[in-house]
Amino acid sequence: MDCLIDYLDIYLDMLWKGEGSMPLAIFATITPKPEHLPDAVAAIEEIVAATRADDGCLRFDLHRGIDTGQLHIYEIWADRTAFDHHHAQSYTQAVFRRYDAWLAQPVELTFLQPVA
Repeated sequence: MDCLIDYLDIYLDMLWKGEGSMPLAIFATITPKPEHLPDAVAAIEEIVAATRADDGCLRFDLHRGIDTGQLHIYEIWADRTAFDHHHAQSYTQAVFRRYDAWLAQPVELTFLQPVA
């Protein structure tokens, strides 16, 4: 519920400032091979500060599944353009290149919208 409250707060703040577009929330699920879990965590941790400094990044939080071996990133971007710009950055592309050898399955992106 806190994530929904954060999302709605961000959206209302954007509306108040006259930024009419709705923010884009994403839940990314990353499933590294077990032997590459520490590598994947380190690679994402390395880009957190740069990502949070990206224009349009409103939230970028890395989480680890307690018993799943999966990583989850909860992201909120000002709009799709900001999200796409982040994915085009050299530091993001470098992580994606490393994923080629590390992942057990492709990254799953779930695009979210508030419901209640």
